[in-house]
Amino acid sequence: MTTRWTMILQAGGKGDQGAKAMEQFCRAYWYPVYAFIRRQGNGPEDAQDLTQGFFAKLLEKDWLSRVERREARFSTWLLTLVKSHLIKEHERDTAQKRGGTSVPMSIELAQAEQWFGAEPATDESPERLFERRWALLVLDAALTHLREECHAEGKGRLFDRLSPFLSREPELGEYAVVSEALRMRENAVAVAVHRLRQRYRQTVRSEVAAGLADASRLDEELQHLANSL
Repeated sequence: MTTRWTMILQAGGKGDQGAKAMEQFCRAYWYPVYAFIRRQGNGPEDAQDLTQGFFAKLLEKDWLSRVERREARFSTWLLTLVKSHLIKEHERDTAQKRGGTSVPMSIELAQAEQWFGAEPATDESPERLFERRWALLVLDAALTHLREECHAEGKGRLFDRLSPFLSREPELGEYAVVSEALRMRENAVAVAVHRLRQRYRQTVRSEVAAGLADASRLDEELQHLANSL
């Protein structure tokens, strides 16, 4: 199974494959970093510069090549790097903070602020919110993999109709509407939803397990994932 971790590990490699994986990594994970930096009291433009500066350092220093040797969970490890970057950047003159490294992404400031502004007000710490966003990215990666898997099996239409029930119970009459659209019996829809939920749970487990050096920590990591949401 190709997981989001495959991309992270490839991003720590060399050559065209490593460069492509690094670009995918930056595009997938810039927003949690940006939002964390914003919640540290930085304005939009400063947060944009600091976020791009962080990913430039990630590339320049080749930090992802050491990802398998980390002792903490990846989200915590990444956040520690972000905090260290902010401390060092605030010790410098803003005009001198970026080097010549090209960052394989660009931040659309209007979009970033639209997302940030849409987040509900909360008293939770920036660290807690970062962990939640990371957990949501893990779930999204698992959902994307499951969607691709179902479409490859010729079950794309079934997935599209049933996937809303992965995160909630059906409202009254919803299964009847789906059964008519898919020309299935209503009880068959319920069975199909149950099976899709099982596959989704397995995909989430595989996604989390792929990032662990010690498989015995899988249940602990899954509990942390659940607690972060």
